[in-house]
Amino acid sequence: MRQPSVISRRLTAALAVSAVAVGAAACGPQDGKASGSGAAGAPKKGGTLTVLNSIPQEDFDPARLYTSGGGNVPSLVFRTLTTRNREDGAAGAEVVPDLATDLGTPSKNATVWTYHLKDGLKYEDGTKITSADIKYGIERSFAGELSGGAPYLRDWLIGGADYQGPYKDKKGLDSIETPDEKTIVFHLNKSEGEFPYLATQTQTTPVPQGKDKGTKYEEHPLSSGPYKVVRNEGDGERLVLERNPYWSAATDKERKAYPDKIDVRSGLDSAVINQRLSASRGADAAAVTTDTNLGPAELAKVSGDKDLAARVGTGHFGYTNYLAFNPKVKPFDNPKVRQAIAYAIDRSSVVNAAGGSSLAEPATTFLPDQKSFGYTPYDHFPAGKDGNAAKAKELLKEAGYAKGLTVTLTHSNAKNFSTSPEIATAVQEALAKAGITVKLQGLEDTKYSDTIYNVKSEPGFFLSAWGADWPSGGPFFAPIFDGRQIVKNGYNFNSAQLDDSSVNKEIDEINKLTDLKAAAQRWGALDKKVGEQALTVPLFHPVYKRLYGADVKNVVISDWTGVLDVSQAAVK
Repeated sequence: MRQPSVISRRLTAALAVSAVAVGAAACGPQDGKASGSGAAGAPKKGGTLTVLNSIPQEDFDPARLYTSGGGNVPSLVFRTLTTRNREDGAAGAEVVPDLATDLGTPSKNATVWTYHLKDGLKYEDGTKITSADIKYGIERSFAGELSGGAPYLRDWLIGGADYQGPYKDKKGLDSIETPDEKTIVFHLNKSEGEFPYLATQTQTTPVPQGKDKGTKYEEHPLSSGPYKVVRNEGDGERLVLERNPYWSAATDKERKAYPDKIDVRSGLDSAVINQRLSASRGADAAAVTTDTNLGPAELAKVSGDKDLAARVGTGHFGYTNYLAFNPKVKPFDNPKVRQAIAYAIDRSSVVNAAGGSSLAEPATTFLPDQKSFGYTPYDHFPAGKDGNAAKAKELLKEAGYAKGLTVTLTHSNAKNFSTSPEIATAVQEALAKAGITVKLQGLEDTKYSDTIYNVKSEPGFFLSAWGADWPSGGPFFAPIFDGRQIVKNGYNFNSAQLDDSSVNKEIDEINKLTDLKAAAQRWGALDKKVGEQALTVPLFHPVYKRLYGADVKNVVISDWTGVLDVSQAAVK
């Protein structure tokens, strides 16, 4: 079961990516590919790259990080068994080896995964990285003192649910074996063909037991990547990284490590960040942001300035904003009512409320429109651009609401991209055309989350959103539609409380597949099948626009993260 603190951290990270980024005009690279853009000339080694962020890089411990988020800053220090392919767009959504020689060798049923480490791997102090260090790094992530990381290893490893970490249990997890210093074997309690994706999580970062300082390890974690921590102030508000002399590019094809130093400054106001990047004076000319989008006025200014427009990176991330139903609450127990709402939605007005077509793409599928997720186009309830009020009224009549009906839509009062009052108002206005009166219930952000993710308080109709822990159908689709993931005494994401044996069985069958492309096709087909039940109404997928400094070169933005990859950027 996922703990609220973990979910809060996860949602905060997701909203950092999808924070308000509104405006009307397209700008920057029109195809979303920015590789090689920035200042003229080929990228070279040297200089200092500054990262200006609003959210501090707190809990800088591989056990406590939910993902290698923070605009990829953690992955400069923490290498993992596998990692994301550091390329633009769709190519960047592929998983590739990192510390391991390959993506792992699965058993026939994908319940056992074996990895072998590359030769020549060393920490910042010159000592050898071993498989035992990876085992220990994973085990310490189970300790209550180091909570906050992703829950998958606890859920997937045999014995993981009861293990309390090495501080309480010196024996360790029997389900992780290290037959020699370069081999590590994982024993899972069920088939998991997507284990290579899970192996990208920072919990697979090696940590030598003799160097572990518990909760203080974050102050100076031992680097396995191209940079080491030399300063960590204010719990991640100021993080300074310098080169790790023992990192070898021969063992790491993904990280370019051009700058000599990375200076991460966080806790800044978003408007100030964009002003500094726009002006690009002094050190800010070699600066980027990984969590701050352009606001409406800023984007309007950028679109009218050719030089500024050339310094905007465009990113896509696996994220869907949608309307959620609780069919246990009337009138949403009636499929025709749900279908009527799906037909009535005016996606043009919703997209405008989200900032316009340059920053939001209309969605009719739950899975994001990216190949790695298995995107399969469908539109079971075609509303057109402006909604199909006539069809909605017809369905309402069949449902017994010929004179219309009144419903309540719950949303967050926070000014974020996903569940804001502006989006709620656009939905309200669209449904009014079909004879559906929508009363808006705005809740403060914490209360909103506590309300919609609790089966005891979950409303019948609310705004929601979901982002992927990695770019595939598994962590995107299953938490929302797998009946066995319904949580009755904690945070629950299966808002429809769907528990369909055929859906659950297909999820299990897909999880057995180690051919990730074949699995993606099956996820897409399952999405299309479940979509017929109108348990959600997909609204839009966000597009992210972020400025970078005038001297920044080699801008790479993958569909895995949707943000500029600091491991690729150069400043000379």
